[in-house]
Amino acid sequence: MTWLVPDSLWWDGRLQTGAALRDGVTAASGELPAGDPRLRLPGTVLPGLGDAHVHSALVDLETLRAGGLAWVWDLGGEPGSLAALAGRHPWMRFAGPFLTAPGGYPSDRAWAPPGSCRVVRSAADAGEAVAEAHAGGASLIKVTAHAGGPMLAPATLGAVVEAAHARELPVVVHAEGAGTVAAAYDAGADLLAHTPWTEELDDALIRACAGRMTWISTLDIHGYGTPTPERATAVANLRRFLGYGGKARYGTDLGNGPLPPAINPREIRALQECGLTPAGIIAAMTSPDHGEPSWIPGGLDLDPARFADSLATARVLGPEVRPRHILRS
Repeated sequence: MTWLVPDSLWWDGRLQTGAALRDGVTAASGELPAGDPRLRLPGTVLPGLGDAHVHSALVDLETLRAGGLAWVWDLGGEPGSLAALAGRHPWMRFAGPFLTAPGGYPSDRAWAPPGSCRVVRSAADAGEAVAEAHAGGASLIKVTAHAGGPMLAPATLGAVVEAAHARELPVVVHAEGAGTVAAAYDAGADLLAHTPWTEELDDALIRACAGRMTWISTLDIHGYGTPTPERATAVANLRRFLGYGGKARYGTDLGNGPLPPAINPREIRALQECGLTPAGIIAAMTSPDHGEPSWIPGGLDLDPARFADSLATARVLGPEVRPRHILRS
């Protein structure tokens, strides 16, 4: 067996030195068993960094991995294509089709691939829709609530959540427009696919959401680096949500506009605006469900002004890291 000793290791919420890794096991004391060879890896090793909102029909997964993403969640697509991709890319978790009302979002959008939406016509139909998605390999359920068109009735949305929870599947809701966040909360949904951006939410609703839900950030889709009113609203909502103890996940909605197909430093800086510390941002980008670690060749810089750009240089510490990167010690 060989122990890998990085210059530094992000572990247990802090940057540590003198730690060693082997097959996912950490020897934080630096004391290695006698006779075990030791290899030094320059830089910092972290738990795998990922993106909790992508659409694999609109991006290239290999490019995302080369850009430093050790895992992704696909939040809506054609079930057969997603299952095939997941078979080739085990680091992808997916939600299957968008569950929506007849004529509802995004079935009316040109970017939605054929077969990516599953209409749910009634509360009685909800269980069948969830069962189909699960049978196709989905480990999340995605539902849409878009005030600009037809939406699922409250009883139907509640039935979707109930059926998903019976199978231990979390429910992610695309909530856009007046009343949609409250509808997702009242139905018992677990996550919002986006930080709400169409209006500043009532403080009581934000407090309630913070007690039970996770919000996926997707802040950079509002302007792609240019300030917009929608971005300001989303940042204000997320700042209050986090202030009440809410949990955020880093996600960018990759496939939606000119986003970098990689770790996005603009999204990281937006999370800093919302009050997250470097430790909080790393927690928002990592998951115990995904095993391959990440590696920052130049070492992680925790200075707030440089943190985002430093973290964006991370690469997946997988087979593509060749022995030339590893130094005998």
